[in-house]
Amino acid sequence: MMQICDLPTAYAGVHLPAKVALAVTQKPDDQFNLITIEWFMRTSIQPPMFAISIGLSRYSHDCLEANRFFNLVFPSPEMKALLTLCGSTSGRDIDKFTAGDVKFIAGKLHKLPILTDALVNFECEVVSQVRSGDHTIYIGQVHYSWHNSDKALFFYPEKPKPE
Repeated sequence: MMQICDLPTAYAGVHLPAKVALAVTQKPDDQFNLITIEWFMRTSIQPPMFAISIGLSRYSHDCLEANRFFNLVFPSPEMKALLTLCGSTSGRDIDKFTAGDVKFIAGKLHKLPILTDALVNFECEVVSQVRSGDHTIYIGQVHYSWHNSDKALFFYPEKPKPE
C-alpha cells in the first residue's frame, strides 16, 4: 500500500545498492585528492560531459574551486577498500593516494592521476557549475577517456549457451 513518509525513509528504500565512483581533484598545494561519490551522471553526448555533485563542506569542493579539472573514475571491484577510505576520510587530514596505495599514471589533460586499477577514467574540465542547496554540481567536459583492457567493462554475467 502506498503511503506518505519522510524523504530519508523513502530514499533508503531505493538507493542501495549504490552506484559509486571516485573523483580525482588537485589540491591547492598541487598534490591530489580522491573522493567517493554517489551523485554523478552523464549529461551530454556531444560534447561528452559528466556532472558530479560535491558537498560545500567537502575538501574536494575547495579543490574544484581552486583547480577546474577532475577525473571521474569508475572503480573495479578490487578497489572496494579504496572506496571506503576515500568516502570516510578527508584529504585535508591525509594523503589518500599514499594511505590507499593507489597505482596511477599521469593523465594527459591536466596531469591528474589515471587510476590504473579502475575500469575506466574520464579526464574532465569544469565548464559550468550550479549551486544545488548544500552541494555544487560541477559539469565537466570529457577530453580523454581511458579503459583498462585487463578488466571486464561490463558486469553482466554471460548468458548460458543453448544446449
